[in-house]
Amino acid sequence: MEKYGPIALIVLSNVFYHICSKATPTEVNPFAALTVTYGVGAVMSGVLYYVLNPGGNLLQQYHLINWSTLVLGLAIVGLEAGSIYMYKAGWDIGTGQLVYSAILTVLLLLIGALFYRESITANKVLGILICMAGLYLINR
Repeated sequence: MEKYGPIALIVLSNVFYHICSKATPTEVNPFAALTVTYGVGAVMSGVLYYVLNPGGNLLQQYHLINWSTLVLGLAIVGLEAGSIYMYKAGWDIGTGQLVYSAILTVLLLLIGALFYRESITANKVLGILICMAGLYLINR
């Protein structure tokens, strides 16, 4: 469970993420909706911090934060607004996510190889080709 628990959390959270993104009313500006989303997220993060770290000092933790936390905040806004706009543009709940995930997978494999010295094996190249074939078939 230690290895696959985080994957299960990501999958479950992503299911709700996409259902909620698609269910966002079309007349609501995505950024207005996200202000509420982030308020709920901030409160939940604070509660979970203290539940999982009894006696912890959140302000002390803030002093350990680097640039990546700030950029992650910007990236999350782009992810969430992009998802809401994707569904407003008419993408199906399964297709849109599949298209961007395949493209993202290829980009992350290349970034991993270029910046983190991760290997690109023959199986990974075959996987990239299968992803590209899948994108072609889905978008026909």
